[in-house]
Amino acid sequence: MFDATLSQLAADMIETMYDAPGRGLAAPQVGLPMRIFVTDVEWRDGNPAPKVFVNPEIVEASEETVLREEGCLSIPDTPCRVRRPARIVLRWQDLTGLGHEAAFEGIEATCIQHELDHLNGILCIDRLEEDTPE
Repeated sequence: MFDATLSQLAADMIETMYDAPGRGLAAPQVGLPMRIFVTDVEWRDGNPAPKVFVNPEIVEASEETVLREEGCLSIPDTPCRVRRPARIVLRWQDLTGLGHEAAFEGIEATCIQHELDHLNGILCIDRLEEDTPE
């Protein structure tokens, strides 16, 4: 699995994400039943920093939550207000199969959780929260 084909898939997904233009893209969104997604929450600010997550899993989530408006390439022009943990710890593998674990917060944590939902068959509209105060 961790071969040139996977690396090419990740590169293609990153290019598709930028062309969309989005901040994340999961394999199921391009018709592939694989546990991989890509993100880049900084590229729109002129600082491209794409990341690839293979076999990701959240191993810790904060009790503190944030309510954010999320967009989704799968359902264009349909913003969703979603409440998610403000901070997460994620475990994943990179394109070589090497394991990683790191904490994420802010928009990056939201983006990762959004893309991980795609791997689990969940869309942001499934988590839609009515207009309520934070």
